[in-house]
Amino acid sequence: MKIRIETPKFSFFKYQKVDDEYKRVLFSPIPTIFNYGFIEDTLGDDGMEEDAIVLGPRLPQGTLVKLTNAGGVVRFVDDSVQDDKKVFYLGDRYSEKLFGLYFRMYALFKRFRYLLFERRIAECRFEGIELFEEK
Repeated sequence: MKIRIETPKFSFFKYQKVDDEYKRVLFSPIPTIFNYGFIEDTLGDDGMEEDAIVLGPRLPQGTLVKLTNAGGVVRFVDDSVQDDKKVFYLGDRYSEKLFGLYFRMYALFKRFRYLLFERRIAECRFEGIELFEEK
């Protein structure tokens, strides 16, 4: 699988690749604790490419990482749509408590953001992490 990094680890901004540019789409009060991007040539339930989390060292925006298997999936609902994120490893493993805390805070922030900026209630929630068995 080819994973394109849109948002490097420790960024306060979430980016989205639009054509050949990376546009800021969201400011988060909590920094991203992983590299975040998408799996090229896929389609998720939200109509965009499948989301990918890459654990390991910070990777520059635009980096293309080729990995074979996801190590798990973060179950997440954003704007009332299932928006899961596949987890890949480049060395680091994850801390279940840290991930849980991060995604619970992120879901709360997203609910607040929809209410404040779009004046509507949207379901956003962290549903847990499913780890895949190593083969």
